[in-house]
Amino acid sequence: MTGTHDTHAQAPLTADYTRAGFFGELDLPRRPALLVIDLVNAYLDPESPLYAGVEDIVDRVAELAEATRSAGLPVVFTYVGYRSDGRDGGLFYRKVPALELFAEGADPHYGSPPEPLRPRPEDITLTKQYPSAFFGTTLASTLQALGVDGAMVTGTSTSGCVRATALDALCHGLSPVVVTDAVGDRDPGPHQANLFDLGAKYAELLTTRQSITWLKDLR
Repeated sequence: MTGTHDTHAQAPLTADYTRAGFFGELDLPRRPALLVIDLVNAYLDPESPLYAGVEDIVDRVAELAEATRSAGLPVVFTYVGYRSDGRDGGLFYRKVPALELFAEGADPHYGSPPEPLRPRPEDITLTKQYPSAFFGTTLASTLQALGVDGAMVTGTSTSGCVRATALDALCHGLSPVVVTDAVGDRDPGPHQANLFDLGAKYAELLTTRQSITWLKDLR
């Protein structure tokens, strides 16, 4: 499933939402962090029950990570992890039984990133139990201490953890930018619908190429 956003097909809906007062514009942050949300083998390996067919976004995210480091900005990788009994996952773990793939004792291959997305020593990694990378983690205080004023959100899935993280970035006063062709979902319907809703209400939408040009301007 590609991460592209079909704005032409949604033009009438965009016009309707704009008339209703949505699609205001946020200033792009001057010091953004790149957030790579849960982009691990569970979503990339056809043998995985969570396989989402999003292999095409891996190289784009890796390119964004390089551009972010070159601009002297932080890169954050998030992963999902649970106790063997899943009790630290609460209701989310009960609602989505497939999350047992990330519990202690499960095959570690599925919770690991592909080679192009292995964190560097200077990168930040964190483990989360819920959709948002901000909920129950130190992410907000870490980014604040680093002087970050916004978040480029990439990874999986558009309708789940990407959306939740972008929304929480906004709620924490961090201007969110969702990179439309560097996020993916298991089906094009939820992917496109959530990109539309994010752009209307919560985040700015840029492509990988637009994001890299912007990062170069921030150096």
